[in-house]
Amino acid sequence: MTTTAGSRRRRPTMADVAERAGVSRTLVSFILAGKPGAGEETQQRVLAVAEELGYRPDSVARMLARGRSRTLGVLVDMSQLFQSELVTHMYPAAEALNHDVLLTANLPERSEVSSLERLIDHRCGALIVLGPHTDGAELLPVAARAPMVVVGRTLTEDVLHAGAVATVRTDDHLGMAQAVDYLVGLGHRDILHVDGGDGPGAGDRTLGYRTAMQRHGLSEHIAIVAGAHREDAGARAARELLGRSRLPTAILAGNDRCALGLLDVFTRAGVDVPGDISLVGYDDSLLSDNPRIDLTTIHQDATGMATTAVDLAVAMLTDQSDGGDDVVLEPSLKVRGTTAPPREQR
Repeated sequence: MTTTAGSRRRRPTMADVAERAGVSRTLVSFILAGKPGAGEETQQRVLAVAEELGYRPDSVARMLARGRSRTLGVLVDMSQLFQSELVTHMYPAAEALNHDVLLTANLPERSEVSSLERLIDHRCGALIVLGPHTDGAELLPVAARAPMVVVGRTLTEDVLHAGAVATVRTDDHLGMAQAVDYLVGLGHRDILHVDGGDGPGAGDRTLGYRTAMQRHGLSEHIAIVAGAHREDAGARAARELLGRSRLPTAILAGNDRCALGLLDVFTRAGVDVPGDISLVGYDDSLLSDNPRIDLTTIHQDATGMATTAVDLAVAMLTDQSDGGDDVVLEPSLKVRGTTAPPREQR
């Protein structure tokens, strides 16, 4: 097999192996699949030729032969800006692996399990679930029908190793530690956390906040207000705080949307951010970089998470992985205009 100068080298095929070994393509298929029917000498010759040519079985072809779809079904909450950003990166990642993407919306009136089952009904070969609220154990019956990648949420070891399930997420403990470390470095001590309720990653972020505050010797300053990953939850938390005799000097919001709700209410009430109170979000969604918002936040690698999720899904779908992977990406702090030293130290 030859190639012209500057041309792209063609991937060896089973037909190439058959021609070089002087046997039929069917016999090559049987030998490579480990099926009986060929003599020892023929088997060794075929295997040697395959190795010489660099032939690798086409996992996509095997998948299609078994009736599996090359479509990845993605469950997404379109109201979450960060999840929408993840989706935009999944399309090129899937296309690069010769797969398609089919979306369905995560709606409050429809269970996540039902939505995922609908994706399977539409012949999706594997599933990618963005920030599910459903308990991991409840997702296992669906994962038994199609390999599943959970994005942005921690799964327990028993769930992770119970079947074709994998996860990709950010180290939320580290992210919150970065935020607390930064605020403490500015001179803040009275740092409050508005949590994310039952949102994806919320529990890990709250634990990360507690742990970081304790590490700095600020256990007596730990304070948590109930919230959620929505603007209205941030607004509600801000109104509650305004009713207190004194505000904290800094707030860590459960995510950027929650931070935007806090920012809006504080600004309307005449509270200067960051003059009176510093505010930090989480996600680094596209809106946080808007010049009129300029939100200090914890950056999650949307491109890395999306690409890894697609890679994991395709690997399980094409039998290159049995699942069980838990890929954890590092966050980073993005300092913008909503944080400053506390007023008494300026």
